[in-house]
Amino acid sequence: MTAFLPPCILLSSFALCALSAPLASQSAAPTVPVFEAGLAQVVEGFNDRSAWIQHALWVETEFDSDGDGKLDRVHVDVTRQEQTDSEGLKVAVIYETSPYFSGTASGDNFFWDPEHELGKKPPKRRKAPSVRYQDKGGMMSRSRIKTWLPRGFAVVHSASPGTGMSQGCPTIGGENEELAPKAVIDWLNGRAKGFTTPDGNKPVEAYWATGKVGMTGTSYNGTLPLAAATTGVEGLEAIIPDAPNTSYYHYYRSYGLVRHPGGYMGEDVDVLYDFINSGDPKMRKSCNKTVRDELMAENQDRITGDYNDFWHGRNYRARLDKVRAAVLISHGFNDWNVMPNHSVSVYQELKKHGVPVMAYFHQGGHGGPPTMEMKNRWFSRYLYGVENGVEELPRSWIVREGDRRSNPTAYPDYPNPEAEFVTLHPFSGGAKQGGLSADPAAKKQGIEKLTDNVKESGTKLAKADKSKHRLLYVTEELKAPLHISGTARLSIRMAVDGPAANLSVWVVSLPWKDGGHINDNIITRGWADPQNHSSLREGVPLKKGEFVDFSFDLQPDDQIIPTGQRIGLMVFSSDRDFTLWPKPGTKLSLDLAATKLELPIVGGTVAFDTATGDSLK
Repeated sequence: MTAFLPPCILLSSFALCALSAPLASQSAAPTVPVFEAGLAQVVEGFNDRSAWIQHALWVETEFDSDGDGKLDRVHVDVTRQEQTDSEGLKVAVIYETSPYFSGTASGDNFFWDPEHELGKKPPKRRKAPSVRYQDKGGMMSRSRIKTWLPRGFAVVHSASPGTGMSQGCPTIGGENEELAPKAVIDWLNGRAKGFTTPDGNKPVEAYWATGKVGMTGTSYNGTLPLAAATTGVEGLEAIIPDAPNTSYYHYYRSYGLVRHPGGYMGEDVDVLYDFINSGDPKMRKSCNKTVRDELMAENQDRITGDYNDFWHGRNYRARLDKVRAAVLISHGFNDWNVMPNHSVSVYQELKKHGVPVMAYFHQGGHGGPPTMEMKNRWFSRYLYGVENGVEELPRSWIVREGDRRSNPTAYPDYPNPEAEFVTLHPFSGGAKQGGLSADPAAKKQGIEKLTDNVKESGTKLAKADKSKHRLLYVTEELKAPLHISGTARLSIRMAVDGPAANLSVWVVSLPWKDGGHINDNIITRGWADPQNHSSLREGVPLKKGEFVDFSFDLQPDDQIIPTGQRIGLMVFSSDRDFTLWPKPGTKLSLDLAATKLELPIVGGTVAFDTATGDSLK
């Protein structure tokens, strides 16, 4: 077997290739990856699909999550160029791992009932249907192959523990979900064992791999690359996670509040467990008992919503100091499933650790990876060492309103470096439309009240001219566009006439645009539990009528609010699309003098005053 041949890099019309063959035999030169203008090119010799080599194997991990006394093995499939055998070529790997490759539960009748009184024991959850077990040991996915094989990368897939033909138990963010892809990367580097069957001893080696691995995927498939990266595994050189869930607490809770991901009312970590539980039926009974019915039932806590060690162990943000891989992360600012703070928090933290990091954001919803050119440049640089200048490019790329996702606008960083927080104060009249101004003394302030009613949707409340179920405070009409970039923060003083209440906040663009998408009107949102005003880990029942002070972040955003609109702060209680549904009637009191919205605006106070005419009052 010949040594790995460096890729051929095309510069202008000349090809510079390091070949082991003598000059006289250049007509039979080996087929190697080719890079032009810093990007991996389709190579004709790699483009014959009938010649691609495909095979499956099981990689032995370092854990026994199903408790059968044997180390779990995960199911892996490989697609590689025939030259990896015929010419001894070694290639880098694009790797995607998933709990979805082998099927999921159908139906939506096994979610938790959101009609749940706050602080009380939740209604019993409905039983989930069984996921059909697919006993097939070959290719589990075709994703990524057509894109990356012709460009000189092998493609590898694996099924998450306890799904498909991978052994072990599903844990939804447990340690085995980090260690399973680590084992596959270790196998690609000759440090872990691979076998032809899940229980046999015939070895399989990755002799064709350079050891350089890049991971990518969307949603859960985007979460797992970050999970693997937090192990610091050697050989994982780059990841491109799209819409990743970077903390399961922040996916299913918000500042102590039980909050469901958008579009999935009643989902919780045990529901997701049942949704992906496609593993061997022989192990399901044991896994269900130890993971779902004991670990999750005892720790997910739908009564208080408090943060605890169970959730901390599923918080990848707490372990970013171990990440060595270069990270190109992407997210939609209107993703109300996996919300944008998942990616923004990781992007900002990784910058502190000196990890190569770049962000791609768009104005859409869930999912939406970077452009193909961005992905190609990232993997070419970090998997093949191509000096393509990606380190010198702007760190932040944002698809502006109305633009194609293939045409993002470059910014030096996110948030926009020119953004500054502008403190906005609400003024009386919120049952109709109170004021919202940067001048804290512009109008009379006081205590204003609302009555919780989960039957009223947030959209209906925002559109209403008057409502006793929300408080709404708006700016003057914008005379110029206003660019918001960053994470808004609300500081609030409030009281409740009972021991508990939901608190929901929307920042909206008014007037409401009927007939369009809801995201045309919503700037950002946030949810919090007033019982957790002092501690995320230990909420305390509220004393009737006693005011409490606390602050919390809303979701990150980067949006240009057009001329003619007004920015509104809407405070209400239960949000029927996200929170639990207690019986209507709880009363909340808001102290306007001690409540403020800090909004990150490009150009700061000057831009806000110019747009609203605040300085002219």
